[in-house]
Amino acid sequence: MTQAERVATPVGDRAPRRPIEPGSRMWEEIGLVTFSLTAGTAFLLQTMEPTIAAVVDEHSTFRTDPVGRALRSIASVQMWVYGGTEALSEADRLREMHATLNTTDADGARHTALSAGPWAWVLLTGAYAFLEGARYFARRPLTEREKEDYYTETVQLLRNFSVPPQHIPATYAEFVEYFDEVVRDRLRPSTVARDYLSGIRNIGPPLGLPRTLVPLWRIVTAPVGRLQHFVTVGTTPEPARRALGLRWTDGDERRLRLLGRLIAYTVPLLPERLRYFPIAYRARRVEHTRRKLRTAIDARPI
Repeated sequence: MTQAERVATPVGDRAPRRPIEPGSRMWEEIGLVTFSLTAGTAFLLQTMEPTIAAVVDEHSTFRTDPVGRALRSIASVQMWVYGGTEALSEADRLREMHATLNTTDADGARHTALSAGPWAWVLLTGAYAFLEGARYFARRPLTEREKEDYYTETVQLLRNFSVPPQHIPATYAEFVEYFDEVVRDRLRPSTVARDYLSGIRNIGPPLGLPRTLVPLWRIVTAPVGRLQHFVTVGTTPEPARRALGLRWTDGDERRLRLLGRLIAYTVPLLPERLRYFPIAYRARRVEHTRRKLRTAIDARPI
């Protein structure tokens, strides 16, 4: 039995669901606008998993409403981390929404969106995307201890989404082993993955945009699309790139690392309002105010 089949030592059936807490690595970093640079990598890896690909092909709006789908996805992820107790409600909402997203592929195989393995894979690709983002776009590499700490938070996120314990790698090392095996043995090139790559390179206009403005939209978003496509290809694991026939040269790698250095040293200079997505920014402001109140309370004369 392979690691991918057994997944990992179960992390425990009775582990509680609880929100991600302020001060955690997720709290500090998932809300950064740079999160969007590698979020595309996570979705690409999801669309190469056969069950997810089949369900996305039939039910997702990524082809017809790419901007809306991206904004909804980013907002939902922000809720997972910054929503407090509402984070658990958001996880439940997504499970309920996906409960009926089932399909049968061209070979007659039945696929259900809430199948435990694919459901866990969605969240595990997010962990991979975060770690790749830190590798390229952070000022310094994460230490092994920091990787372990971040993965411990990922385990909590998996629990919050009611992923069965046997489908949660228990440690960072087990996650790496499992992830590599799924990429190597489970993922397949798909029409959905290729359509997604094409869509992020040539970003479709938002719904409702007047036709007269579509040419302007194409001009304005062309650099953004090229950047997103470049980063997505560069942060995709090499076996997945090969499966999709994507070319990545040593020169491409050098350019991505140079881009990463530029982003790593310029984004922290931005005001917090611009560094973080709106939900993350507001949640952090509330937490800052709460701590100031706590300090004032603790310092009161008694």
